[in-house]
Amino acid sequence: MILDRFRMTDTVAIVTGAGRGLGAAIAIGFAEAGADVLISARTAEQLDVVADEVAARGRRAHVVAADLADPDTVAALAQAAIDEFGRLDTVVNNVGGALPRPLLDTKPHHLTDAFTFNVTGAHALVRASVPHLLANPDGGSIINITSAVGRTPGRAYAAYGTAKAALAHYTRLAAMDLNPRIRVNGIAPGAILTSALDIVAADETMRTTIEGATPLHRLGDPTDVAAAAVYLASPAGAYLTGKIIEVDGGIVTPNLDLPIPDL
Repeated sequence: MILDRFRMTDTVAIVTGAGRGLGAAIAIGFAEAGADVLISARTAEQLDVVADEVAARGRRAHVVAADLADPDTVAALAQAAIDEFGRLDTVVNNVGGALPRPLLDTKPHHLTDAFTFNVTGAHALVRASVPHLLANPDGGSIINITSAVGRTPGRAYAAYGTAKAALAHYTRLAAMDLNPRIRVNGIAPGAILTSALDIVAADETMRTTIEGATPLHRLGDPTDVAAAAVYLASPAGAYLTGKIIEVDGGIVTPNLDLPIPDL
């Protein structure tokens, strides 16, 4: 049965930034596909809610509340998964972000911070996870969550967009170094209805504008991204590596311009 290829039965995944939004949806989606998950983010209370959702689907969740801005802390999650579950099959680097700023207000340290949070931490977890992924007969899967902003240029995203573009190309480069045993792919979400878009969703004018500029005429749902993650992590995605799946409603240009005036 083709649907059996989307199962992740008795595998183990790490999902960073899993307290809410995309990370939470991915962790729950993995549990529905049969995986146990190590979930990590800064806020323990949010992680506990996600862990309850995982348990409701008959799988185990191990909560690690930590500041994932520190690459060494992120790297330690690999051993934590082994200590708790005894194996590791999938790694999802979802944690990341950077505040939008006009270009001339973006100082060099903003670029450094964005790169550290979005790329360096992901690399630290990849390096720590590879020996454990190689211990599996079928190898493993690494999924990096990038962003449509790393592909479509828009104002005020110099730090965030540059870091996410770097993560996308890092994904391609890592795939070449780690093939054929470990697959490395990415997901580039567009405007997904998470807490980061609460302001947009609550403003009818802004929401109508962004939906109208999106070919599919709607905001994305976190489960749209979770479905792509299950595909990449499961045997269904076994012939993909070094690819970025664009879960963005079909955009080719930014669908929300920030009000940054001309110079």
